[in-house]
Amino acid sequence: MAGYLNRTTYKAIFALGLVVLIVHLLFFSGVTLHRSTTAPAPAAVPGRAEAASAVSGLSTVPDLAPILPNEPTPVSASQRVKACFVILVRNSDIHELRKSMREVEDRFNHKFNYPYVFLNNEPFTEEFKELASAVASGNTSYGLIPKEHWGYPSWISQQKAAETRTKMKDIIYGWSESYRHMCRYESGFFYHHPLLQQYDYYWRVEPGVKFMCDIDYDPFVYMHVNQLKYGFTISIHEYRETIPTLWETTKRFMRDHPEYVSHPNTLEWVVDQKSGDYNLCHFWSNFEIGDLAFLRSERYQAYFDYLDQAGGFFYERWGDAPVHSLAVAMFLRKDEVHWFEDIGYFHNPASNCPNDPVINRDKCHCDPTKSVHLGSWSCTKEFMALDPNSDISAKVLTVEKS
Repeated sequence: MAGYLNRTTYKAIFALGLVVLIVHLLFFSGVTLHRSTTAPAPAAVPGRAEAASAVSGLSTVPDLAPILPNEPTPVSASQRVKACFVILVRNSDIHELRKSMREVEDRFNHKFNYPYVFLNNEPFTEEFKELASAVASGNTSYGLIPKEHWGYPSWISQQKAAETRTKMKDIIYGWSESYRHMCRYESGFFYHHPLLQQYDYYWRVEPGVKFMCDIDYDPFVYMHVNQLKYGFTISIHEYRETIPTLWETTKRFMRDHPEYVSHPNTLEWVVDQKSGDYNLCHFWSNFEIGDLAFLRSERYQAYFDYLDQAGGFFYERWGDAPVHSLAVAMFLRKDEVHWFEDIGYFHNPASNCPNDPVINRDKCHCDPTKSVHLGSWSCTKEFMALDPNSDISAKVLTVEKS
């Protein structure tokens, strides 16, 4: 009997020691013994948004968004909004696009699984669809731009347009025909595409851009809760040679349609107070988070149609960035526009990097001293200093027609 007890005791001690050894190895190898409630999203493949949202904690937003200077009421909502990323892209840009999408996913979308809408003036290849969908945690849609939205309207002289490109060959993108079609499309048509009709908000992304900070709240919900219409990260000055008559055309529009101008507005931000001319400030539209209802509004569409009839997209080189910005200046109050200071963003050659030391240390990998808003090329400081009750429309409208 003693020998049997000794063998039993030995086996028990051996088993206990084995358990202790396994726990010890698991502890020091970093393996957890339970499934985390904040598990990473499933592998990024088409149609996995539904599966990802079933993982606990991935379909909600934090109770509070980061509180920054001059920021409106923080988010206190958990609902999602009807929103998407919208990307105008060529098939040949797929690898640069995948880099940007990977950063969007790692920094933000793996937690929220918003869908992507890709638009192209040529049919997307199957390779493009496969490679883009493989990165996305949300659903993906691929749309062809109608020919009438990526071509010359009947009132434009293609000969004059070609002569303009020759004259502007030494100006950035001044020689490019496709760039002009892109600017016109982004100014007045993308928000009408059938694939976007189900959405209320959009976030524009371009191939090659970088996101340098974790985004732990939902900017779409933030826009919705705070009744924001337009969000930006970078503002800079436009090249005057590309838009010689854009401001005069815009002033004529305001004189012809004063009923569309908001009171108050943000016109003071775009007007040189000494000369009354356009000071060239604009939001860099390669990053935009916007309310699609604003772009689909009667007043915005009337403004775009007015510009389109003037011909400056082809006879000059009007960009969608100053067009969007002048529309914002005329039609929105300051409290309807938001600087996403906490979103680290880079589009060659400029970046936005948070100056908040805690945000920068804990969430980012960018140099705050190189953020473009600190330099004279940027207009962000002037925008933030703008009086919310500013309204200089009467002064602008007293200028005689040219």
